[in-house]
Amino acid sequence: MALSVKGRTAIVTGAGSGINLAFAKLLVENGCNVLIADLALRPEAQVLADKHSSGLARVVFQQTNVADWVQLERMFEIAEKEFGEIDIVCPGAGVYEPHWSNFWRPPGAAPSKDSIAGGRYALVDINVTHPIRTSQLAIAHFLKNRTSGRSKHIVHISSIAGQNANLAAPIYCATKHAINGLVRALADLDKKLGIRVTAVAPGVIKTPLWTDHPEKIKMVDDSTDSWVTPEEVATVMLALVQQEVVGEVIGDQSGRGPQYPVAGGTILEVSKTVRAVNQFNDPGPGNRPGNTASDHHHVEAESYQLLAQKGWGLSKL
Repeated sequence: MALSVKGRTAIVTGAGSGINLAFAKLLVENGCNVLIADLALRPEAQVLADKHSSGLARVVFQQTNVADWVQLERMFEIAEKEFGEIDIVCPGAGVYEPHWSNFWRPPGAAPSKDSIAGGRYALVDINVTHPIRTSQLAIAHFLKNRTSGRSKHIVHISSIAGQNANLAAPIYCATKHAINGLVRALADLDKKLGIRVTAVAPGVIKTPLWTDHPEKIKMVDDSTDSWVTPEEVATVMLALVQQEVVGEVIGDQSGRGPQYPVAGGTILEVSKTVRAVNQFNDPGPGNRPGNTASDHHHVEAESYQLLAQKGWGLSKL
């Protein structure tokens, strides 16, 4: 292990549910203070916050709209006030091509909430702009407030969609390709400043992003597709922070499988196994268990039906 998270402090956005909640839970169980920044807490997240409201490792909830830069700055201020020096930042909040900000439901079309005159997509604000701005703020705070010589970490959440093409979710795919580019562009901060920027690229994860949305969950065929759990992804995220090498199988410490060095710029695909994603000539996610949603054609057919509507995508201004 390169380090322990015990006695350190983390900010995790989007930790009101899903992968980010599992990561926050794993951090605090290992002795790390955690500030959860989200719009709200689901019941299971509230249980975590209540359980760790006091003690050596605490959880603090800061209500945060990650599309609001003032609120992003505020979450850093609160984390420092509550815990002192910040060590780990996970800009994990994200959405998966919701109908309210969606390529096939353009601004002006129901049920899109993106304004025709707004000049922006909420999906991009949440999935790309928020991780970029949070990374800037994290680096600024790391440099300004570092009172120790210990290393710092920014862990992003990409996706197999950062390599795959998916007609059903074009903007989401674009945002995850952007995250991969950001992580690789910041790789050298590890060598120069001791700030390790990495990412996980999960497959099909059983989180509310899928299970709370009937229009998405119908893409998964339970008879052939495997779900990856948020806890499995969180285990790899903790390894990106704590370890220098990660094995092939999730949780495998035996050293039997391939070993992937962990440094700035590392992106680990998380299906039912863990695989390093190469910058060049990568074979892609493939059909590994946990990477497939077999019934994409249902949603793709809906996309073509929307395209067939007269005047699709034309501004109503």
